Amino acid sequence: MPRTSTLKAGSGAAGDSGDGGDYGDAVPRGLRWRLTASFTKRSRAKRLASFVAVMRPHPSESILDVGVTDSAWRASNFLESGYPWPSRITAVGLEDMPTFRRLFPDVQFRVADGRHLPFDDGAFDIGFSNAVIEHVGTRAEQQQFVAELLRTCRRVFVATPNARFPVDPHTLLPFVHWLPRRVRAVVLRWTGNARWASIESLNPLGARDFMGMFPRGAAPRLHRQRLLGLTTVLVVEASAPTNVATREGLAEGRCDGARGQSPR
Repeated sequence: MPRTSTLKAGSGAAGDSGDGGDYGDAVPRGLRWRLTASFTKRSRAKRLASFVAVMRPHPSESILDVGVTDSAWRASNFLESGYPWPSRITAVGLEDMPTFRRLFPDVQFRVADGRHLPFDDGAFDIGFSNAVIEHVGTRAEQQQFVAELLRTCRRVFVATPNARFPVDPHTLLPFVHWLPRRVRAVVLRWTGNARWASIESLNPLGARDFMGMFPRGAAPRLHRQRLLGLTTVLVVEASAPTNVATREGLAEGRCDGARGQSPR
């Protein structure tokens, strides 16, 4: 799981603290943010609407959000910002997030690694994760991340930017993320994007690899968020497997869904 306080907090207004508070560095800044903030906010609003339409959460259902960010820009944590029953949410981050806790006092917050969640099997009704899995690491680590969501949650909603969209949303560079890994790393360093050059910080997924993270027993369904006909975001909804062998595999950190995918 990434250090989401830095990896995801690249999108917030300079001087816009969300509720007028003084949050200092928790407010995202910079040219890249100014170029993308409006689009990002609209895109995430659509994703929240999709979450509600697809998952149809009941007020009594518990939600686990894995990978929140310590940003004062409320669109960064759009589930907590827009969900009408925040007290039903438990949020997970790799480190303490004082800005997040201040903005969302009704949300339960836990420090944990998404690959090794400290919760019982089936502890939550719904698992949610947005734009986190591409920052988890290798394909095996991404698979472990999904396995933990499926182990701890009865249903899951997982979203990631589409690696086949021609512009990478992290760097705003066209086509660079399609290059072979070693060439891509060199180009990213040359262009001042060294923070995204390693697999540990960014390992994008296309539809095939993303669907391959989920065991067949989870009945994964792929949804696409589009811009001008091109898929910008991939979303998978799935359910905790009912098959005993698959459930045991998830509990032991195995998953049978990643066949034929890239070993990256």
